[in-house]
Amino acid sequence: MACFATLDTTTKYVSTSVPLLMALWFRYAFQAVATTLAVLPVRGRKAWRTAHPKFQLLRGALLLVSSLLAFFSLKYMPVAEFTAIVMIAPLVITLLASKSLGEKVSKTRWALVMGGFAGTLIIIRPGHDAFEWTALLPLGLVITNSWFQLLTSKLAKTEDPVTMHLYTGWVGTLLASVALPFVWEPLTSWTLWGWLSLMGLMATVGHFMLILAYRRAPAAAVTPYLYSQIGFAMLGGWLAFSYVPDQWSMIGMVMVAVFGAAGAWLAVRETRTPIIPPES
Repeated sequence: MACFATLDTTTKYVSTSVPLLMALWFRYAFQAVATTLAVLPVRGRKAWRTAHPKFQLLRGALLLVSSLLAFFSLKYMPVAEFTAIVMIAPLVITLLASKSLGEKVSKTRWALVMGGFAGTLIIIRPGHDAFEWTALLPLGLVITNSWFQLLTSKLAKTEDPVTMHLYTGWVGTLLASVALPFVWEPLTSWTLWGWLSLMGLMATVGHFMLILAYRRAPAAAVTPYLYSQIGFAMLGGWLAFSYVPDQWSMIGMVMVAVFGAAGAWLAVRETRTPIIPPES
């Protein structure tokens, strides 16, 4: 989550000087090339073997759409407000996990997720400027990102994390390359190349860690940790843009952190304790 918050903060900074679609292409090209150079010398062609090529392509396409919506959202919105709206996603993921994957979610964990959602609403505050037309962009991101993470959770149980990472990078790179000739602009500043490289690095490391997390725990157990991105985003906004959250935003952030941490603790406890089914 710290990697993703750094990615978002850097994206907002770069968006004032670099075409968004060009930055999007570089973000995926960095991941694709870096992962390939690190993996192929060790594993060779075996790294590309997958039992679900269609799902790999779909996962890569979903992440590209999510990234595109995120890039455009961050161009018009503060990092903290953007992250707060996107944090509706954990609630959607928990619902999808219980319905689509058959994962059991206790009433207590539902209550904690709802508490985190309430904290997110306090940060957003209905009637605030974030609810202009630009709010539709991160709301669309919530939908695509929820399905992406659900598919990640499903594939991570049987697929090699490195293989998933390879496909994600190259699918995004190839799709983004379609628009690249129309948006390419030469960059005269080496500083911009440095920021673009940081974006690619944070995306590469963050998504690989996310895959490893879903390989080791069910989606509902990973969900509470996603809330911590709000805190990292607020820190990034303060360091990069001197943006200081107001009192209500701070209250919402504390609520999200407390309920998220409690949900994570409960998830670990539930996975270690066998669930006794009711008598039929």
